[in-house]
Amino acid sequence: MSRSRQPPLVTGISPNEGIPWTKVTIRGENLGAEPADLIGLTICGHNCLLTAEWMSTSKIVCHVGQAKNDKGDIIVTTKSGGKGTSTVSFKLLRPEKIGILDQSAVWVDEMNYYDMRTDRNKGIPPLSLRPANPLGIEIEKGKFPQKDLETLFPGMSADFTSENFSAAWYLIENHSNASFEQLKMAVTHLKRQANKKSEGSLACVKGGLSTFFEAQDALSAIHQKLEADGTEKVEGSMTQKLENVLNRASNTADTLFQEVLGRKDKADSTRNALNVLQRFKFLFNLPLNIERNIQKGDYDVVINDYEKAKSLFGKTEVQVFKKYYAEVETRIEALRELLLDKLLETPSTLHDQKRYIRYLSDLHAPGDPAWQCIGAQHRWILQLMHSCQEGCVRDLKGPPGLHSATLDLDGDVRASVPGHLGQTASLKRGSSFQPGRDDAWRYQTPHRVAFVEKLTKLVLSQLPNFWKLWISYVNGSLFSETAEKSGHIERSKNVRQRQNDFKKMIQEVMHCLVKLLRGALLPLSVAEGGGRQCRGWEVKAELSGQGLAHAIQTLRLTYESLTALEIPNDLLQTIQDLILDLRVRCVVVTLQHTADEVKRLAEKEDWVVDSEGLTSLPCQFERCVVHSLQSLRDVLECKPGEASVFQQPKTQEEVCQLSVSIMQVFIYCLEQLSTKPDADVDTAHLSVDVSSPDLFGSIHEDFSLTSEQRLLIVLSNCCYLERHTFRNIAEHFEKHNFQGVEKITQVSMASLKELDQRLFENYIELKADPIVGSLEPGIYAGYFDWKDCLPPTGVRNYLKEALVNIIAVHAEVFTISKDLVPRVLSRVVEAVSEELSRLMQCVSSFSKNGALQARLEICTLRDTVAAHLTPESRSSFKQALEALPQLSSGADRKLLELLLSRVRSSVHLQLACFQATPPPAVKTQVPSR
Repeated sequence: MSRSRQPPLVTGISPNEGIPWTKVTIRGENLGAEPADLIGLTICGHNCLLTAEWMSTSKIVCHVGQAKNDKGDIIVTTKSGGKGTSTVSFKLLRPEKIGILDQSAVWVDEMNYYDMRTDRNKGIPPLSLRPANPLGIEIEKGKFPQKDLETLFPGMSADFTSENFSAAWYLIENHSNASFEQLKMAVTHLKRQANKKSEGSLACVKGGLSTFFEAQDALSAIHQKLEADGTEKVEGSMTQKLENVLNRASNTADTLFQEVLGRKDKADSTRNALNVLQRFKFLFNLPLNIERNIQKGDYDVVINDYEKAKSLFGKTEVQVFKKYYAEVETRIEALRELLLDKLLETPSTLHDQKRYIRYLSDLHAPGDPAWQCIGAQHRWILQLMHSCQEGCVRDLKGPPGLHSATLDLDGDVRASVPGHLGQTASLKRGSSFQPGRDDAWRYQTPHRVAFVEKLTKLVLSQLPNFWKLWISYVNGSLFSETAEKSGHIERSKNVRQRQNDFKKMIQEVMHCLVKLLRGALLPLSVAEGGGRQCRGWEVKAELSGQGLAHAIQTLRLTYESLTALEIPNDLLQTIQDLILDLRVRCVVVTLQHTADEVKRLAEKEDWVVDSEGLTSLPCQFERCVVHSLQSLRDVLECKPGEASVFQQPKTQEEVCQLSVSIMQVFIYCLEQLSTKPDADVDTAHLSVDVSSPDLFGSIHEDFSLTSEQRLLIVLSNCCYLERHTFRNIAEHFEKHNFQGVEKITQVSMASLKELDQRLFENYIELKADPIVGSLEPGIYAGYFDWKDCLPPTGVRNYLKEALVNIIAVHAEVFTISKDLVPRVLSRVVEAVSEELSRLMQCVSSFSKNGALQARLEICTLRDTVAAHLTPESRSSFKQALEALPQLSSGADRKLLELLLSRVRSSVHLQLACFQATPPPAVKTQVPSR
């Protein structure tokens, strides 16, 4: 048959320990539907069903019986649920033996405590004052003869009630085999017995409270029963007789123990009086002790004594106590004021601040000392920041040399030139380049940069402790455990009210820091009303890019340190804004400085030409720009939480314009060099690469640089800039995430091409115009007439002179740059052919000999410069030939071919230079410099 209920479950027992026959209350679930349903109850293995009283399905009351186990479960068995389980256990304590004078709530058998040794200590009565086993450990009678012990301890006794009691004799007689651990347990037992005796009647009542209640219940039940039967109305009723018996028993007991109990009461009274006197002594000496401990700095001792006195005498009505306690309160109030002054004193360490706050909290100081300390620290930090600024400005106005600490800017501020530059031919031979910033790696720290370092270091030394003080204030660790428990709710309200105030404090510190830094680094960006922050810095020159870069690095480290404190980012946003402004300004200043350096590059032009027709100037320009961009690498890099320098369109436009200006400044330098007067050119060091053939031996040690040669050198540099340098710089711009690189390149290329074309036209004008101008006078020299001339025998002198001049131009250009030869000669040939065509078309008529002579000279010139003909020059030669009468006979054509062959053979050595230049090889890119 299945049970209709769940098995019983015991979840609690009260009390959970006790001696046998202790009354306990068992609580749990499914403990029986009715009294008859309860069929079993065991505690520590002992059946307690006979004493069990079923109260409800969740409560049973019973008495614990004698059990073998010291600790065990409480098992309830019901008809409906069967045998149950228990989640708790009961500990059965061994009953302690009670002495004759010990108070007991139950009746004890006195026979166990009589001294049965009648052969010794005969004077001791049966009701002895001694316990049977005072040490509480097992008694093992020794084998030592009694006579030997009496001889060993003459005049002594093993009876501990005797005045001549000998502990050694007692131990030898009763515990000779006890170990040291057992003796230690005996000492603990003696101390426990002494404590029980000091507790007095209250301990007896506590221990036998259930017995008293049971006796009261039994007497009440008897009384009610007798009252119901009416027996109390009969004279000599049972209750009356029982009362008389009990009174006589009480009087007899009082008479029997009156002397002993009297002495005990007197001893108790004396002991209590001494305790009271001791308490009075503490209070009477407390004011003086407080003064002494304050002088020694033992505030913890003062606080502990005060708390003790307050608990003892805080609400006393005794006038003497009131007087001395009032004196204590006066000393404590003075201590509160002293601690508050020390707390608000600056500078102070975080450890000392926490210590003073805890002291004031333990002393229940009025107000909120912790918040007062936070406010004082806030004012102190602001004062330090302004004092730092005023001190630096004062030093700046003082004598120089006081702040000349050297700042090492080695490392990444100026990185090395990219590898591809170091591999070019120009850098290999460009030893004449000497950077203008050789000593820029180490320089004297600008005073404003030193101020930034000093100010940020000050903030980082003060703000972490300030923030930690606030965190401790929020989480309550500033206060002692006592203050934290008593004032937790009130402090929580204070924290909520103070959060906005503290946020304003942090914001004020951050704004002050940023304004002071702006006043030093960016005085123009400080808003109106911030005159105090920038006062003293306005008249100073603006910081260089290096100084700004170092200041940016310092601020970044400051921001990282503040972020590590877990300060909210919105409170640090002003620092990020300042860093962004400084980064933008650093880029602008660096580019402006680069433009100034590029402007001075013209002074470093040495006019030393290599085999490719280049000087070191393009390499110097590229290196200068690359150095500047490398110095901005860390500035342009976006650290966590930072925005891009180029996020604002205004900044993009400004940087783009500055980048273009750098290119245009260099283009202007080239233009100035090309038009530099001869007297300003230093040619003492002029040289030509040995790989350039000196066709005519025109380059000597006393060679002077002509304007035409300068034009050629600048033109050669322009070509290299267009093909290599500007493209490399554009790649570096893109590498550093510059915006508008395409625009920079387009504008720069356009300006460069414009200069190149202008210089080229100037050179062509200088070289072609004399040759063109000599054609017409040479043709008609000696009153030559095309209508009346002798049969041709060769070309005339004017043509030879023109060819020699063209050869001279070729030699000059070839000496400087082979790549320019086709471009220059093509334009010279175009000019000569155009002029020759014009002259031929102006002739009204030709004789037979004149037409043959003209055709011979035109064909000679055309064939000689055939390698440099262009569609325009071919057209001009064609027009010139078309202006001549056609050869009518084969004899004339043979004569023309014969004369052409003679001319070629006679000047073949001079004409060989025109064949030496590889035609379209000029368009082949020169290896990267």
